[in-house]
Amino acid sequence: MQQRLSFLTIGVNDLEQMKDFYIEKFGWTPMKDSDGIVFFKLNGFILSLFPATELAEDISIPQDGSGFKRITTAMNFSSEKEVDEVFAELEQKGVRIVKPPAKVFWGGYSGYVADIENNYWEFAYNPFMAMDENGNVREHQ
Repeated sequence: MQQRLSFLTIGVNDLEQMKDFYIEKFGWTPMKDSDGIVFFKLNGFILSLFPATELAEDISIPQDGSGFKRITTAMNFSSEKEVDEVFAELEQKGVRIVKPPAKVFWGGYSGYVADIENNYWEFAYNPFMAMDENGNVREHQ
């Protein structure tokens, strides 16, 4: 698997306030702001703001303080097949699969694994993100 990062997602309590913070204080412009999530394109990857309760639900874990850190990292792939191949490889290596890959509400395909300290990694196919040959996000379609 390539060493790269596609998304850094912060689970937020107040999406509108957090969005306004990044727009007003940092001067950033959202590349997408709809359906309860905000994306800011940074240098080759995306910072996303997503409600914390929904992020915990998406990972399939309780938001009760027992391991939910409100930040996930994500690596995007060019197809569902690539996501499945990564999960198969990680499963063979004994990596804990928290949520197997599946179609998701936003139109993509994703699943989650955890490292040994319960940091969550999402591996996803996002049909709305164009990727270059190095796995960098080019644009939102």
